[in-house]
Amino acid sequence: MIPLNGGDLHINWQKELARAFTAPDALLDYLGIDPEPWRPGFGARRLFPMRVPRPFADKMRPGDIHDPLLRQVLPLGEEFAEVPGFVTDPLDEHDSALPGLLHKYRSRVLLVLRGGCAVNCRYCFRRHFPYADNSPGREGWREALDYIAAHPEINEVILSGGDPLMAKDEQLATLFDALEAIPHLRRLRIHSRLPVVIPARLTAALRARLARSRLQAVLVLHVNHAHEVDDILADALQDWRRAGITLLNQSVLLAGVNDDADRLCRLSERLFEAGVLPYYLHQLDQVQGAAHFAVDDARATALMAQLLARLPGFLVPRLVREIGGELSKTPLDLGLEPC
Repeated sequence: MIPLNGGDLHINWQKELARAFTAPDALLDYLGIDPEPWRPGFGARRLFPMRVPRPFADKMRPGDIHDPLLRQVLPLGEEFAEVPGFVTDPLDEHDSALPGLLHKYRSRVLLVLRGGCAVNCRYCFRRHFPYADNSPGREGWREALDYIAAHPEINEVILSGGDPLMAKDEQLATLFDALEAIPHLRRLRIHSRLPVVIPARLTAALRARLARSRLQAVLVLHVNHAHEVDDILADALQDWRRAGITLLNQSVLLAGVNDDADRLCRLSERLFEAGVLPYYLHQLDQVQGAAHFAVDDARATALMAQLLARLPGFLVPRLVREIGGELSKTPLDLGLEPC
């Protein structure tokens, strides 16, 4: 069923951005939930602003304050807790090779293309990231492209943010042209949550541009719960898969959201129905303000054991932790060496 707010692919995604919820009481009113018992936690917006597009709100269960999608975006008083080990820069990213460019892994670089996101997830590991210091401008992007061209060991560029799909299709196409001109690049990877919260962002123009790129195009979504993949999003993703674009998903293991074997199994099955392969299940990055989402390693590995017993191997994401300064993500599921 198409949401009454027009969250289909015919709605301009930028208009959806403009009318996103930015106040907790307005979102709860929309969902038929009395905001008064939860108002003391709304001050957490001072720590990290709230932003929730209406198409994402339409996937939440009306009247349910414990809805797993709502929990990901509602400011809560727990964000003020100062917990040992939870810091503002859990992955040591605030010092970059160049403004907007992170070169953590030998063969891959990450471009922080845009600082903004369509949705502000309360567990975001970059909620304290200095985006103002990593907005390079036209000249800075030329320096980043020159850096990539001067390092032949780099074969993949990852567009991240914020959310890289906050850029317009025309801006992305210009960047794709520049990257395609660097001969040693093979792959272009886009990490985005925007299509999950506003499916209209999966425009036909962007899909066609990626489909004809000489670079192998990969879209890595960020879906944490099966309810995030409605029929509108699933149908659009199938079109992208048929266009030859590889679709993967990264999730974060979150207390009260998906720390349950049934929920994780349903997530993998729903993703596959939409043409998306589960890729990683991340242990929470220990960012200040998000400790209430943490799931301990013992429970996480126990959940993975249940998934291995219930799902085919290709639907079992790899449980990993990212550690600042390490040369790769560290698997936690089977005790393997970093990959």
